[in-house]
Amino acid sequence: MIKRIKHSLEYLLDKSSRGKTSSAEENLLNDFAFSEYQNSKWDMDLMGNPEEVSQNIYDEIQLRIGKKKSFNPYLKYMAAASILFLLGLGFFLRPNVLNQKQITFKTSSTPKSIQLNDGSKIYLAANSSFQYPEKFEGDQRTVSLLKGNAFFEVAKDKKHPFIIHSGEIQTRVVGTSFHIQLSKLNCKVIVVTGKVNVSGKGQSVDLIPNQEALFESQKLTKQQADKAFLVNWYNEDVTLDQTTLKQVITILQYKYGVSFQYNNEHVLATPLTVFIKKDATLENVLEQINYITNLKFRVYGEIVKVD
Repeated sequence: MIKRIKHSLEYLLDKSSRGKTSSAEENLLNDFAFSEYQNSKWDMDLMGNPEEVSQNIYDEIQLRIGKKKSFNPYLKYMAAASILFLLGLGFFLRPNVLNQKQITFKTSSTPKSIQLNDGSKIYLAANSSFQYPEKFEGDQRTVSLLKGNAFFEVAKDKKHPFIIHSGEIQTRVVGTSFHIQLSKLNCKVIVVTGKVNVSGKGQSVDLIPNQEALFESQKLTKQQADKAFLVNWYNEDVTLDQTTLKQVITILQYKYGVSFQYNNEHVLATPLTVFIKKDATLENVLEQINYITNLKFRVYGEIVKVD
């Protein structure tokens, strides 16, 4: 009986994380959480202060979804109580879930890359932040893009799906390569090779190469990707031949984690050819554009002003 309940919960929680539960299934999960909240018992000696523990859980949820919201106070206790129940079922008894060491990898003014213990490679843009476990264990390989942009080359492993949390969406793959671009306004997933599932807020789309998912204003849509993004320009030299300044700026924004400000939008239509070396600094690229166009660029931290 316990095993059947455990498997049912695993099934429903996995569906909910991918935004594929029905209203009835989602209500069942909500009712379960509330029931456990009402009936939960807390051992102060073993578990510590329930207020502090539940607040930590609540804060982690906030970090996962990437924004602050006002919730009813009992919701954080529901989360804590539900975890107690799942512990009783053995659902979270795997050491990798409770005690797995999490590492935060941050970049400053230049992109950097990292290889995870499963062989996957992550190319992180400048001014970005990525969190991953020291070692993958269990049924899934779960990581988080906390800020900025990244290119993922995921090692293939059909038995252990690779899951990336970024803002309010989740990207699920087995082995493929793709961009994730996370900003305050939206999140994009752009597929270069393989197949990818993107879900969030009860919505889900499947992507193949040359397609992208855009999550914006609580809506998830699928569309064709810009050809300029169908390479790993974090780790490859790129030539943008006879393109527009707007296209070049778009690449620079994602690669270097900056935003551009300009008084005259007409300059965006300026045609040019630019060579961006994989390890070039932002200043090097801007000097090249300045030489071609005579435009002036002033860098203020994560903001570039165009005159």
